[in-house]
Amino acid sequence: MKKLVKIVCSTLLAWSAYAQVTNSYTWKATLKVIDENGVAFFGASASIGFYTNSVSTGVNGVTDTDGLFTVTHAARSENAIVSFEAKKEGYYSILQDIDLGPPYNLEKWSPSKTLVLKRIGKPIAMYAKWVNENPPTAGQSIGYDFMMGDWVCTGHKGITADIIFQKWAYRKSGSDYEYKVKVTFPKAGDGIQIYTIPDSEKGSGLRSPHEAPLDGYLSELNKERSAHPGQPNKNDDDPNRIYLFRVRTALDQNGNVVSARYGKIYGDFMQFTYYYNPTPNDRNIEFDPKQNLLGGLQSFEQVSQP
Repeated sequence: MKKLVKIVCSTLLAWSAYAQVTNSYTWKATLKVIDENGVAFFGASASIGFYTNSVSTGVNGVTDTDGLFTVTHAARSENAIVSFEAKKEGYYSILQDIDLGPPYNLEKWSPSKTLVLKRIGKPIAMYAKWVNENPPTAGQSIGYDFMMGDWVCTGHKGITADIIFQKWAYRKSGSDYEYKVKVTFPKAGDGIQIYTIPDSEKGSGLRSPHEAPLDGYLSELNKERSAHPGQPNKNDDDPNRIYLFRVRTALDQNGNVVSARYGKIYGDFMQFTYYYNPTPNDRNIEFDPKQNLLGGLQSFEQVSQP
């Protein structure tokens, strides 16, 4: 009798496990593609992928007249990621992921995503470099030359300071440290501003606007990252934030900009990639990675993003 009970229990457990494994979770995903003016994009190549621990399913198609592409499917796992991708010749492709995560919920598992296809405008030659180093003199102001790709100080190649960094660092342990960076500029009218990538543009091949704005630049920026026992940590780094800058500015007697150079920065200080347009008053910051004006870069300093 005991053996029979054990057999029955084992069988029930096996069927229960099988039922959980083979349970089907329905999902529905909708992708809407628009252009930079917010107009529905008809005929864009669209792809929606569904990824679990062991299964990957992708469905390709094109957007309809409303810019929509919808996919329905069934999965056998509650751990899933849905990817949305849009492409069109003459535009930068864009890709975003959503982690659905357990537990299963039909509403949560029916996500909608709106993505912007940004046109490929006029990519240009620029000075561009990945910088991953601290100022050579701690606690002191030191300039960086975008055209030379180096610091403006003895033993370095920099000639003209485009941007000035001042960094302080304190580190006692992994839970007790403080890093501060102050960013300033050498000339009146020079400055920097924050640009936050809109949700609909995250994952685009072009992270920045096509052009830098005319105004809105700040002459100073302060950054801090710190941790101290018994105090809240501070860290304002944001992967969806970039910087736009204006340097080598010349003003008239009324304070109006007569001449300036523009550019952008991806990343944060002191690990960042800068893009510098050397043509006066040209606000185009759409970089052509095949036309980097800064030669002699190490492999890790090369820039491949527009």
